[in-house]
Amino acid sequence: MQLLSAFDEAFNRSGWHGATLAQSIQGVDDKVASWRPAPDRHNIWEVVVHAAFWKHVVRERLTGKKDATFPYAGRNWFVCPSGERTFKTDVALLKSEHKKLRAVISGLGRAALEKAVHGRRNDTAAYTIRGITAHDLYHAGQIQLLKVLARRT
Repeated sequence: MQLLSAFDEAFNRSGWHGATLAQSIQGVDDKVASWRPAPDRHNIWEVVVHAAFWKHVVRERLTGKKDATFPYAGRNWFVCPSGERTFKTDVALLKSEHKKLRAVISGLGRAALEKAVHGRRNDTAAYTIRGITAHDLYHAGQIQLLKVLARRT
């Protein structure tokens, strides 16, 4: 399935575009992950948890089932903790959410891809999968830029 291939290329397979989301966070430590480019701007750590959260939400939308297993309270953006957990823990969360979503996507048949999800007439499963794929690519680029900036300070 082409959508699954694109989903994989954006996250952890080789793509022509450059670093994938998983590649962009390789070798990032807690210090670089928590560096903030300016007050009220997101850091790499927050981007990683944000990406994990949206993979979780998309999985719920595609399955039509609420899954209360996302470990952090809130929605969309989560403040990077200080000393409560490690960046490595949240990278593992991102990878786990990706794996769960990938399993759902790989199980969708052609007809399921054209069905509306999330109660929105125009938001089909295919549209939603393309969206989360683009989301990974967007944030991979953002992380690449944040790494360069963090290492210059």
